[in-house]
Amino acid sequence: MSAERRAHPRFKVSVPVDIYPEDSETPIHGSTSDLSLGGCYVESLFPFPAGTPLELKLQLDDTLLILGKAVTCDPQVGNGISFDRMLPEDRNHLRAFLESVANEAGAAAQ
Repeated sequence: MSAERRAHPRFKVSVPVDIYPEDSETPIHGSTSDLSLGGCYVESLFPFPAGTPLELKLQLDDTLLILGKAVTCDPQVGNGISFDRMLPEDRNHLRAFLESVANEAGAAAQ
């Protein structure tokens, strides 16, 4: 049995995201396949190498700006991305969004 390494619960939710690799003005458009307060997974046929610094624009009802990095690289599948820095108000917005997702999932399970 493997221990859970994540500090935050993750949710299977698709959220549009623009990913800007370091020193690039051209975003890669995608969407999350799961999301937590500490990171996300983005499916992509051309994932970034692990360790690549990334800037993300996560599209909730507002756009959240997040600095992170690729922590896993699954060729022709996608990237696990950890969130390194975001503004406190963006973190609070993401927390509220995830709480609403959790509440909807709890209500659907009843």
